[in-house]
Formats: sequence, structure tokens, C-alpha cells
Amino acid sequence: MSTQNDMFEYLVRLGDNSLILGQRLAEWCGKAPVLEEEMALMNVGLDLVGQARLLLDYAGKVEGKGRDEDALAFHRDSREWRNLLLVEQPNGDFAKTMARQLFFDCYQYVQFEALCQSSDKTLAEIALKSLKEITYHRRHSSDWVIRLGDGTEESHERMQKAVTELWGFTPEFFDMDAVDTALLEAGVGVDMMALQPKWDAMINEILAEATLERPEVSWSVRGSKEGKHSEHLGYILAEMQFLPRAYPDATW
Repeated sequence: MSTQNDMFEYLVRLGDNSLILGQRLAEWCGKAPVLEEEMALMNVGLDLVGQARLLLDYAGKVEGKGRDEDALAFHRDSREWRNLLLVEQPNGDFAKTMARQLFFDCYQYVQFEALCQSSDKTLAEIALKSLKEITYHRRHSSDWVIRLGDGTEESHERMQKAVTELWGFTPEFFDMDAVDTALLEAGVGVDMMALQPKWDAMINEILAEATLERPEVSWSVRGSKEGKHSEHLGYILAEMQFLPRAYPDATW
């Protein structure tokens, strides 16, 4: 695989994570527990979509085949998507959404903090801009996990259940394949295996304050880097891509 193809693949992975999770959070519009939290979730979602736009726009330029951010977002089938399996999982109740968000926010924080030192200037600039948003995202999800975990008996049970149910999706965060290794050697990408202890420390501290137990889960799922996804991604794409596929020449 050429360096150009590696770079395109790497950028798409980053962009797909943000876009799919942003789409998931948009599903809370009109359904959040309180108006203030609905606005917060929508703002986090918009931040993620903004990150995706920057990353997919850059990916299209690197690819050099005339595909822009819209083409990459709306005209790829599920097997071409590279987002983590965690971010495509259904929202569930509010506790499950916050557990998913916390796991991803801490992952994205350590990843983008390291990417600020990338030898690729454009990627480093995107990472630096995004890190300011991610810092808020992590604080927001952490506060809610602690609040629910150390709250009432019911909120504690729901939060613990959510953390346990989603834990098996987190080992995939730290997988390194040939693309990751090539970009790491080029000084562009980051070593996620080396960053795992930092993620673990963040999560352990938050779970302890929330009076939640770190799960002992024997199962894990992987495959997103090869385009293998759960059935949930297909439903997200069907909704997200319908309009531009049905009316490809439409303008706004």
C-alpha cells in the first residue's frame, strides 16, 4: 500500500469516528432529559461533525480522485466505512450514551493530543483545533458519569450496566495494523498501544469517583479497520445518506 493510500485510510478512520458519533448524538434532539442537556449534546454532535468535515475534506485531497467531504460522507457503502464499532452502537438510555461518550472522549483526547505533534502540518492543525473541543467533551461526559454513578440507587445501577455492556468495544481502540505502523514510522500517526495506559488512568480515576467498578469482561469485538461493522451502521447510513443519494443533483 502506498504512503498516499495509507494517509487516506488513516484520515478516513479519524473522520468516520467523528461523523458517526455526531450522527448518533443528533438522535437525542427532542429527547434529552432536560433542555440544557439537549443543547449540550447537540453542540458536542456539531463539534464532531465539524471535525469530520475537516478530516474527510483533507482525506479527499490526499486521495486525489475528486471526492470531497460530501462524497465520502454520503456515497460510501458500509464496508467502506472505518469508524470504531463503539460509536455506531445505539444510544440506549442516557446512561449508556454517556458511557459510550466517556470511553470515546478519553480515547480521542489521548489520540488527538499526540496528533498535535504529527509531522503532517495539516493533520496537526486539525488535531490542535479539535483538542479544544474534545477537552470540553471529556469534561462533560465525565461529569455525567460521576453524577449518575454516585447518584441514586437506580442511576448507579444503570450507569454500571452501561459501562459493563460497552466495555468489550474498547480494546479495539488500541489495535495497530499496517496502516497505523506505516504512519507511525513516518512520524504522522501515533502509537495507540503506547497511549493505552494514559486512557486506562483517565477511565480508572473517573470510575472510582463515580463509585463504579471497572468491568472484568472477557469478550471484545473488532473489525472496523477492515470494514466489518455491526448491523447498526447500515441503519445509520440509510438515514444519513438517503437524501443525497435520492437527489444527487440537489443544491441548497
